[in-house]
Amino acid sequence: MSTDKHIPSLDEKAAVEDREAVVRTESISPSVEERKLVRKLDMRILPIACIMYLFAYLCRSNLGNARLQGLPQDVLHGDPTGVLFDWANSVFFFSYVLCQVPATLLSKLCPPRVWLGCTMVGWGLCSLLMSTAFDFPGLLVARIGIGAFEAGFSPGIPLYMSLFYGKDELGVRLAFWFSFAAIAGAFGGLIAFGIQDIYAAIPNWKLLFIVEGLPTVLLGLLSMVILPNRPEETRILNEREREIAIERMNRGTRADVGRTVNKPHIFAAFKDWRVYAGGILYFGTNCAAAAFGAFLPTVIATFGYTNARAQLLTVPPYMVAAVYMCLTSYASDRLQSRGIFIVVASVLGGLGYALLVGVTNIHVRYFATFCITSGTYTSIGVILAWYVHNLGSETKKAAGMPIFMAIGQCGSVLGSHIYPATEGPQYIRGFAVSCALQFLNAVTALVLTISYRIENKRRDERYGKPIPNAPVDTSILADKAPLFRYTP
Repeated sequence: MSTDKHIPSLDEKAAVEDREAVVRTESISPSVEERKLVRKLDMRILPIACIMYLFAYLCRSNLGNARLQGLPQDVLHGDPTGVLFDWANSVFFFSYVLCQVPATLLSKLCPPRVWLGCTMVGWGLCSLLMSTAFDFPGLLVARIGIGAFEAGFSPGIPLYMSLFYGKDELGVRLAFWFSFAAIAGAFGGLIAFGIQDIYAAIPNWKLLFIVEGLPTVLLGLLSMVILPNRPEETRILNEREREIAIERMNRGTRADVGRTVNKPHIFAAFKDWRVYAGGILYFGTNCAAAAFGAFLPTVIATFGYTNARAQLLTVPPYMVAAVYMCLTSYASDRLQSRGIFIVVASVLGGLGYALLVGVTNIHVRYFATFCITSGTYTSIGVILAWYVHNLGSETKKAAGMPIFMAIGQCGSVLGSHIYPATEGPQYIRGFAVSCALQFLNAVTALVLTISYRIENKRRDERYGKPIPNAPVDTSILADKAPLFRYTP
């Protein structure tokens, strides 16, 4: 009498292996030692990472302030239509988009602190060179250089932080890090306001680029000393701390060992439809946020204020956005839910743009700028935290995140061209396009969070519920591993 012998599938084998690991692993709660380690990492990583991003955003978006300080008259021959300024602003994103995927994958083969520090020195030097520009091509070359170097930094930081923080800690820290983009908008306005009244031997816009570029170079050199390398490599941890840090980086997933690239996971990232859905989210959000950051001083000036006062009035919307982003991300971490918060933030940003389109009262229009900055910046922070876990493996994160971020930065290019000077002071087309994209984001985030919830439920029914924070072998299947669970 013969019997059929069942040959387990790859999914079933992985589930059995992961289940055995789960059985041996207790549900992990933070110990005194672990909390002490987290505080140590926070003090070592967050201050320098946040200040680095502050200067990244200052160097990226200072054209908006320089526009009101005479740059178009000195470099762009007056630029009466605003077209040359639009191109100077948007050309940054061409190199930024093209370099993100190769730069982030290459970063996995280098010591993180050296890679991040070198990228900062690079864009700081390019920012300094902007002060020497005397014509349109020279300005373009410097902006292209800033984009190329920042492409190795911005996608790399979420990946870098995921080495040290769990999914229930990462959201608020990424929000705190990204909130410095909003703070940079406020800080940039204050710097520009201060420089406005300085009488120097060089034009104020040149002085602005020097004041923001020189500290960037120095900070890049300093970061190579302060930032730690991977947990298994860094010298700032003792052996017990290293043991805890390595255990933490393997919760709910399985970290790579050393500086390696898992090539099949690169192709998996390119074939994952959710990565492109993230691109839609990031496209709409960046069209709204990046363009609005560059044009906010000009938009506020259309309310009837002087240029100097317009520079100062850019500060409060960014400060409110930073606070709102951190509070939202804290709630998102505690509830372990991302999609719903993105829906709410996108609707808030969309309502702000709708007010700019339909209302002429300057007080209401100024209130709308608070809605826009709070909604768009919050969306970006939560999207980063969402994908840095849900892609599963380090290599898929290193490929998938720059893919959707590169798609998203195309929105920044679009945003740079929908506010031509000839359509001021109302800018109806720019506001309407951004409004529509914000509501598209809300729909996309809703579809994504529902799909994640359905997939988690399917895996629970088929493979059983995993113990929270237990290691899951994602080395072969990445986020498709049977016991891996998405954050919805």
